Amino acid sequence: MKHTHSIFLATLLAALVSGWCGSKQTGGLPLPSPFGNQGAPKRLKVETEKEVTFYPTYAFKDAQGWNINLRGLVHKDEPLANRGLELFSKCTEAEKNNFRARTADILDDEKNNEEVFIKFESDPEDKPYKSPRGGADGIVKLSFMLSDDQATRLLAQQNSSNGWLTYRAVSREHTGLGRVRLIQPDPNGVSLVSDIDDTIKITEVPAGRNIVLRNTFCLDFKPVLEPDMAAKYKELGDIPIHYVSGGPEQLFGPLYDYLITGDGRFPEGTIHLKWFPKPKSREAIENFINAIDSSLNVTYKHKLDTITTLMEKFPDRKFILVGDSGEIDPEVYNEVRTKRPAQVKEIWIRDVINDNALNPFRLTGMTVIPVNPPVCVDKKHFDHLTEKIKEKYPAQTYRRNTTPPCAP
Repeated sequence: MKHTHSIFLATLLAALVSGWCGSKQTGGLPLPSPFGNQGAPKRLKVETEKEVTFYPTYAFKDAQGWNINLRGLVHKDEPLANRGLELFSKCTEAEKNNFRARTADILDDEKNNEEVFIKFESDPEDKPYKSPRGGADGIVKLSFMLSDDQATRLLAQQNSSNGWLTYRAVSREHTGLGRVRLIQPDPNGVSLVSDIDDTIKITEVPAGRNIVLRNTFCLDFKPVLEPDMAAKYKELGDIPIHYVSGGPEQLFGPLYDYLITGDGRFPEGTIHLKWFPKPKSREAIENFINAIDSSLNVTYKHKLDTITTLMEKFPDRKFILVGDSGEIDPEVYNEVRTKRPAQVKEIWIRDVINDNALNPFRLTGMTVIPVNPPVCVDKKHFDHLTEKIKEKYPAQTYRRNTTPPCAP
């Protein structure tokens, strides 16, 4: 029955994306380097029946020691689903490789009621940590403490100079590799929060559903190079970076493989995407696709909650917040600045839709990075954005860019 559902899901996904995948793009997935640019390891390939995808996260310190909260997804490959989608996709052969890679975790069979054991690499104590049994969605969580002495020994054993620790699943039936960064309290410390789509990776969210999904599923990922955002981040030094996006967590694998260990060449950081339950019906699949396209209310809440939690865990640190004008990053960051002004060092916004000229009220007090040419805003996206901005600025009239090459 599960195979039947996975094939149904694959078939519908293929039908939905077949119109977006043209033949202009050549080449397959970027080949990741073994250890990226900052020593971040590649994700493990599946070696056992069940894979655990661990999401890179942070640890914070209090009077009791280091608080470690790990999170992962237990799943199993569904090759029948991938074969099913190939029957219906109209992508070129190179684009089919992209499509398979980016839909793999969406189509996988989530394994429920799982217990997962992990160990830190090179742990002199060789101590295992066990999760409670996971839920029906396949998500497992592990929470435990490390003493200062344990953390210091592990960092030394792993030759880590920047707080990153590597761990892996160690039970016989599970494979998985994870990373957690121990971030020291520091009254002079600076951290960076970064959006992903149209801030560091070209997605063209304002251009509308077809273009967004084509860039997401079919074409090779491309970094933002005007300006070179990866270079700008590296210029800040080895500060903690948190990539916070409203995109589906099921796309974590391809994003990590591209941004961190692949051709994106961005600094290693924690990654905080939004989990969407696996779609079980046609309506749910449409909702899932819409979430990939644009869901401003969901994105707003996810980003605000995630950034607020970061600031609460690290109350003495200041934060640089980086995003773009194509969705609601200015509004999220402005609310964060209003609530926690002492912790916001700077706000950078890539102005992908020319709002600094048309709607400057959104970008007051922010460092604006101009984008030329701007992304032309699809009417549906403009309507959604207008509705959300009206909530925050009821006295303002939000204007759409209609200067060439954009049209009314």
